[in-house]
Amino acid sequence: MTTTPRAGARTPTPLSLHVLGREADPRSERGVECPGELPPASDPALVERARRAKAALGDRLFVLGHHYQRDEVIQFADVTGDSFKLAREAAARPDAEYIVFCGVHFMAESADILTSDRQAVVLPDLAAGCSMADMARLAQVEDAWDVLADAGVADVTVPVTYMNSSADIKAFCGRHDGVVCTSSNAASVLRWAFGRGEKVLFLPDQHLGRNTAVLELGLGLEDCVVYDPHLPDGGLTAEELRAATVILWKGHCSVHGRFTLDAVHDVRARVPGVQVLVHPECQHDVVLAADLVGSTEFIIKAVEHAPAGSRWAIGTELNLVQRLARAHPEQEITFLEQHVCYCATMNRIDLPHLVWALENLAAGQVVNQITVDPETERFALAALQRMLELPGETAKD
Repeated sequence: MTTTPRAGARTPTPLSLHVLGREADPRSERGVECPGELPPASDPALVERARRAKAALGDRLFVLGHHYQRDEVIQFADVTGDSFKLAREAAARPDAEYIVFCGVHFMAESADILTSDRQAVVLPDLAAGCSMADMARLAQVEDAWDVLADAGVADVTVPVTYMNSSADIKAFCGRHDGVVCTSSNAASVLRWAFGRGEKVLFLPDQHLGRNTAVLELGLGLEDCVVYDPHLPDGGLTAEELRAATVILWKGHCSVHGRFTLDAVHDVRARVPGVQVLVHPECQHDVVLAADLVGSTEFIIKAVEHAPAGSRWAIGTELNLVQRLARAHPEQEITFLEQHVCYCATMNRIDLPHLVWALENLAAGQVVNQITVDPETERFALAALQRMLELPGETAKD
């Protein structure tokens, strides 16, 4: 991907991208698959149909668009943002009868938890899930808690779950006096947890947990162990659990988990003066080699405030990186990896699905409504509320 230089601007260093087909990528974490090219742009007639349906619904409708969505969907979003920011934006619109969440399933669940029972949260395609969230199932986490209890450490362990988790995992944390975190406030949340227990069980992304514990809290890698739900007792002995400070769940993001240290070295060799900017869901060695590390909102703001002529290699979802490159032609912005893997589930939300959902709503038919049962909602909200009660957290994503 290259940017078009303005008159008098330096010519960007060309950096071709090779879109992987539907196959496993041997250089990334096990289980990561790449969907290949995105479908071509939808029929232009669908754009007009979406506009008509949205206009017909008026203030009864509020459309949320996650940063990783494709442009043909983002153009209809009333607000764009990261997952928790969007859920809070939905909660701030109590008069909107319909909340259409262009994101993935756990995000729509969070919106349903934070909005009133009078509002319907709609996910245009129910297949838009999250591979990371799916790596921590409630039965697995309950089994893990039993393993911690058998080792004599459950009573001194505080469960912390990343926002990118299902409602029932958030509720598990709520029931066990735990808390939710975002990529922006993970360090603050972990400090809170260590003020209440000796250990943390961090769900479901091992990389965010490790990077936060080691790089922001000053713990050592030896203080962290990885619990693998597919192995007996998580693959850990009782002695290892008792010695650990942070028990990391073996989960990862299918996009951020595939960026490699080789890619960082490669882009530095190709682009003199490049700054490497990555998300904390990336693997530890990638984060160590980067110049800047932060949430999706952090990445956007870093680029927005950078001077003209800055050179960036960004390690996050490609739709966002391409959007930043188009918005900032005065900079040289490229994807960190030459070998591209889109977020397959996020891209399930396309214009045909959005039009179908909007037209059904305009006709009075609620489709693909996401609802969280009252008990799960109560405990998940308790975990979310503990996060929001931390000093300064109400303003953070």
